[in-house]
Amino acid sequence: MVGHQLRAARKRTGMTLGQVAERFGGSISQLSTIESGKRELRLSELHRLADILGVAPDALLSADAPSERIALEVALEQAQAGPLYGSLGLPRIAARATMSDDVLRALLGLHEALREMHEQRAATPEEARRANAALREEMKSLDNHYEDLERIAAELLDAVGHHDGPLSRSAAADLAAHVGLSIHYVPDLPGSTRSIIDRAHGRMYLPVDEAVGRDPRVAMLQALAGHVLGLDAPATYADFLRQRVATNYLAGALLIREDSAVAFLADAKERRELAVEDLRDAFATSYESAGHRFTNLVTHHFGIPVHFVKVHASGAISKAYENDGVMFPQDVLGAVEGQTVCRNWSARRVFDAEDRFGAYHQYTDKPNGTYWCSSRIQQTSQGLFSVSVGTPFAHTKWFRGRSTPHRLTSTCPDPACCREPSAELQSRWGEAALPTPKISSSLLAALPAGSFAGADRREVLEFLDSHASD
Repeated sequence: MVGHQLRAARKRTGMTLGQVAERFGGSISQLSTIESGKRELRLSELHRLADILGVAPDALLSADAPSERIALEVALEQAQAGPLYGSLGLPRIAARATMSDDVLRALLGLHEALREMHEQRAATPEEARRANAALREEMKSLDNHYEDLERIAAELLDAVGHHDGPLSRSAAADLAAHVGLSIHYVPDLPGSTRSIIDRAHGRMYLPVDEAVGRDPRVAMLQALAGHVLGLDAPATYADFLRQRVATNYLAGALLIREDSAVAFLADAKERRELAVEDLRDAFATSYESAGHRFTNLVTHHFGIPVHFVKVHASGAISKAYENDGVMFPQDVLGAVEGQTVCRNWSARRVFDAEDRFGAYHQYTDKPNGTYWCSSRIQQTSQGLFSVSVGTPFAHTKWFRGRSTPHRLTSTCPDPACCREPSAELQSRWGEAALPTPKISSSLLAALPAGSFAGADRREVLEFLDSHASD
């Protein structure tokens, strides 16, 4: 900054480089290198120049830019000296006097935009976990019930005359037509998309073949929901998550109409026969969709706290929600996605049930209380998942399956509960095990210390032990 202060002071006096150099006793080139910051001043030289220019020595040492122009020049120099600019392999640009202030601002703006993009990409895993945790807290505070989306769904369903029961594909198509969209099934939809809407021509493109386990109405209704809500490209990961929650919620509210579902659930509660599978069957949806919708309605309308969790066969959480105090495993950022569920929870035990595709009910004594849970397995293109809905013990009186004999204890997150291998296994196989983990089970999880991300160490050692005599 000394060189910039020196040049500014010289220009204020109206002196040229030659005039200052003559009084200073040096050459023009020498003084130019000082002003450009390529040579540092000795203390005696600083005092001599300050005396020539009629300023205090401290003024030449000030870190404050003497003008907006110089502030722009300094900022450009600093930006180009940083590692981000250096990584681009671009030549350095000197801030010449002929370069306008607008050009400097544009160069700095481009650098700042590049820096923000770089930081956002670098922070995406952490940002995703933080955004997931924050959104889950918001959903919890609302009991996962969004009045505005329920109202929009009711208005749309009224418009096409659908008041009760399952929403047929033709009724879903009527909804699309009502909001100005024609539906086109195509064989070449990009593999990274589930649907595409052409807003200019009012067209909704959907794949001819749906993925395994997917309800063809859901993709249509989610696309329709995004169109109705006027969503644009998200600016942040948090925006992306909020949009996904909104479109999924509205699609669910269209599949299972609130007033109709509440009447159905009220009757079941009166008979103490609440069951997610009945809601599924009554409205012809998937068990997962019915489970989501159950959480939207049962707390808000009946005061029953619940939790929902979708777990991969590996034990990793895919989705989770709770307002009943159940303790999901979480990382230091509060995120649960990618974390491994206790082996003794219903969400894991269902994979070992004799009837793997029937309803499995279980009580689990957890550190903060006893919970009842109902779980089912569903087949998807990504493999097997369990979908579970549960509630604290005090509320099980309203649910079918409350008489289940299955009851286990979970002390997780205590590692001794189900994560640590026995001392015997650890001694026998601890140094010999070298697993290759599956990425999918740990993609969103923070890396546990001393482990192979995604690989269950206890399972690995038990596997080795069981095959030792083969």
